[in-house]
Amino acid sequence: MNLQLIKKFAFLFVASFAIVSCNDDDEVTPTETSAMLYATNNSDGDITQYNVENISDVKMMKFTTTSSAADGIYYDKDKDELVQASRTSFGLEGFSNISTLTSSIAVEIDLGMLGTTKMDNPREMAVKGNFYVVADSKDVDDDAQTPDGRFFVYERKSTGFELRNIITTNIKLWGITFIGNDLYAVVDADDELAVYQDFLNTTNTTTMMPTKRVVVEGIVRTHGIAYDANTNTMVMTDIGSATNTADDGGFHIIKNFSSKFAATANNGTIAVGDQIRVAGAATLMGNPVDVAYDGEKDIVYIAEAGNGGGRILAFNNASAGGNMTPVFNSALAAASSVYLQK
Repeated sequence: MNLQLIKKFAFLFVASFAIVSCNDDDEVTPTETSAMLYATNNSDGDITQYNVENISDVKMMKFTTTSSAADGIYYDKDKDELVQASRTSFGLEGFSNISTLTSSIAVEIDLGMLGTTKMDNPREMAVKGNFYVVADSKDVDDDAQTPDGRFFVYERKSTGFELRNIITTNIKLWGITFIGNDLYAVVDADDELAVYQDFLNTTNTTTMMPTKRVVVEGIVRTHGIAYDANTNTMVMTDIGSATNTADDGGFHIIKNFSSKFAATANNGTIAVGDQIRVAGAATLMGNPVDVAYDGEKDIVYIAEAGNGGGRILAFNNASAGGNMTPVFNSALAAASSVYLQK
């Protein structure tokens, strides 16, 4: 039996791994009150689910997929669907009935949900209603001197994902997130944050420039981004030098984000004094490529791609800042993205 068939029908329950030990025989059974973290990777393309309701006793399940590498991920609670951006098929893959899965049930892939496979280098994903936007970091004109990237805009319909339009822009892309109708995107290989106002109003395949760009002082090279609407908090990761995957990474927390961003002029700077930085050798961050934030509990979750070959990290009381030790540290080879569902 070939690898793809094995990956399609196999299902693996993985015992939880945490700083505080837990019962290896416990299974993850999603409930209405559970907080679930979903993670992708570029090692085997499988999806790992972490029940993080109690950060001191995290349970894990691993869902096998037909992909060998994947990036952006999203869970739709109403539809009970997991969607990831496949770096194998270069389309969107959807997985149904996630909450019903146990250690004895194989993950079934609903082939009818597969999206158009036209992407080249898919990274992060942002969702607004039935629209799924994927940032593609492929250099469109193959000229490193002229940074660019593309947004692939998919619409979720009853028959699956339909590619609505492709938007080319003049920044290198990675992490993206919606705040209301506006799409925020990190400027990869840089220290900037860009916004595209009323992004989904552009329905044709075209070129679009950011409405505004600002520098986030203190960041060397940003990748991941997450926004918590309840606390109006933005979190951005800093991978530092791309050649140092061990200990020069970190993340920045920007409280009262909407006011600070609005008060910063186009091409202006959000000062480091208006942010909280978490970084240092104790954090185990060398290449933090994605982030999720629980504003209610002030916990930051990190997909760390470099240190130790890849990890999922969690930082409690993250707003304290500094060189803090993660409260949760679980190995995940080539971790690529995280999504928190509460």
